[in-house]
Amino acid sequence: MLDELHGSKVFSKIDLRSGYHQIRIYDGDEWKTAFKTKFGLYEWLVMPFGLTNAPSTFMRLMNQVLKPFLGHFVVVYFDDILIYSRSEEEHINHLTLVIKKLDEEKLYGNLEKSQFFSQETEFLGYFISSEGIKVDKKKTQAIRDWPVPTSMQQVRSFHGLASFYRRFVKDFSTITAPLTDLTKNQKFEWNPKTQLAFEAIKERLTHAPVLALPSFEKLFEVECDASGVGIGAVLSQDGHPVSYFSEK
Repeated sequence: MLDELHGSKVFSKIDLRSGYHQIRIYDGDEWKTAFKTKFGLYEWLVMPFGLTNAPSTFMRLMNQVLKPFLGHFVVVYFDDILIYSRSEEEHINHLTLVIKKLDEEKLYGNLEKSQFFSQETEFLGYFISSEGIKVDKKKTQAIRDWPVPTSMQQVRSFHGLASFYRRFVKDFSTITAPLTDLTKNQKFEWNPKTQLAFEAIKERLTHAPVLALPSFEKLFEVECDASGVGIGAVLSQDGHPVSYFSEK
């Protein structure tokens, strides 16, 4: 999703207010959503949270509504709409088109959660600017402050959070191999190797690099290496890392 933002310098983000509730239940199908309370039976008039097909229905709607703009100056993920442009003049035009389209489709934004004409914005857990993609410092701070795990569940939780930013860490799988192995064991045994891996990945994520936004008009470089523990690779462009890959 973020690979199409190369060259963008101005960003706006529109959050839809109670996104699911902006979709009307098909006329005559309201009875299918009925639920019982001590006050009687109630029916939903709009799409409620919790329906199995609600996420796909909503995402399909957003893709349909914003289809003319996707891949050009809009990225959408559920109720988060990111508009990106190379200049303020261009951005005014892009933003006007998106807002006009939302108005035509009677989709309403949440002004308090929206952001306009920013040089840097948070989207999908990353911070994006003309410089590239950065980690969210709040999340890396949570990783840095994570206490030494005392159970298997705590190891899995830490590993899961750290894995979200694995693309920023060279040889992530090799570094975290002791932690990965620990989650596969029947018995929890914290030892010097797991402690070293725990500290190393915290340090790497605290000082994670800024990843470049790729340009598909330029050449890419791929460097690979392997060891007895795992394999690793880095995708680069103009000497700047775009993404790291590793597998145990």
